[in-house]
Amino acid sequence: MIEQKVREYETLLQEIRHQIHENPELGLEEIKTSNLVAEKLTEWGYEVHRGMATTGVIGTLKVGDGKKTLGIRADMDALPIHEASGKSWSSKIPGRMHACGHDGHTTMLLGAAKYLAETRRFNGTLHLIFQPAEEMINGGEIMVKEGLFEQFPCDALFAMHNMPGFPTGQFLFQPGAFMASMDQYQIVIKGCGGHGAMPHKAIDPVVVASYVTTALQTIVSRNVDPLEAAVITVGSIIAGEAANVIPDTAVMKLSVRSLSRPTRELLLKRIPELVKAQAESFGAMADVKHLNGTPVLVNQEEMTQFAWQVAKQQFGEERAIYGAKPLMGSEDFAFMLDANPNGCYLMVGNGDKDEGTCMVHNPGYDFNDKCLVPGSTYWCALTEAYLK
Repeated sequence: MIEQKVREYETLLQEIRHQIHENPELGLEEIKTSNLVAEKLTEWGYEVHRGMATTGVIGTLKVGDGKKTLGIRADMDALPIHEASGKSWSSKIPGRMHACGHDGHTTMLLGAAKYLAETRRFNGTLHLIFQPAEEMINGGEIMVKEGLFEQFPCDALFAMHNMPGFPTGQFLFQPGAFMASMDQYQIVIKGCGGHGAMPHKAIDPVVVASYVTTALQTIVSRNVDPLEAAVITVGSIIAGEAANVIPDTAVMKLSVRSLSRPTRELLLKRIPELVKAQAESFGAMADVKHLNGTPVLVNQEEMTQFAWQVAKQQFGEERAIYGAKPLMGSEDFAFMLDANPNGCYLMVGNGDKDEGTCMVHNPGYDFNDKCLVPGSTYWCALTEAYLK
């Protein structure tokens, strides 16, 4: 019954999604998107709060005298990627696109917002959280620090992400650690420049950076428990400009991932220790700077079971997968679950054949419109089940 009603909005939801997709905005700059969200929520009778984390929007709907509160979050920001999807609704802004499907996440939650405002078949308080700056800037952390859950208490908290490679409209659940932590480092190796023909009179930071890159992998292979997941990636090394000049410095950029809190703590401790010691062994110095980080995303088991049961009842067992593989990608919804652990982050399949299979963060990616109705329907069913 829910899906049948939501399907009446399908054309509207596609129009909203395409409008957001054509006008992608980077983190903390989602002005048009947040205006659109606030306009729709206001039109449908929600109490709207704006300004948290600059462009965040929270829509609140109270029905009946129920004491329970539910929070559902969607992210809104785009990525600095030039689109090559070939869609008629492609980005109108060069160098920016919705390459992760946040346009779809926002639209699915808006679809649920419309249905729930019209039907009001629940008893309690619903907070719809439209979050800016999920990509790299950690808008979720900003909202938590600005008092999200003090102003909008949530007894339970949920969020959803699309996942290419899985059947369209299939829902995936995993209790415990589901998404990896992510930490970024910048390392400046300070050597001594010189002539390329006289390396003995210099301290070559390029050589040091090369040894550091190799040595970093021994943290994973020799310090981390082999049964734990960890990744250290050196994504960038920048040094020098001329073939016959040994530069003074080399700058390295690292991305670090783990799937457990203790492993993350080990990595954060060992990386600066090893880098500095390796540099000193060559007579160089290393300035190690932790730029930012996102914790491990941990789903609460009871809420994950509850969320899975809702999907099973609404869509059948074949479309509700319990025990999905954890992912080494990161997600700043982890900050919200750290602050408010009674919740679950789930996935919806974006497509496993032809349409919807291009991986996120790729210039050819596009959110699959066929997910809009199932995604919105799921949020409606979850709300009605939790706020009986």
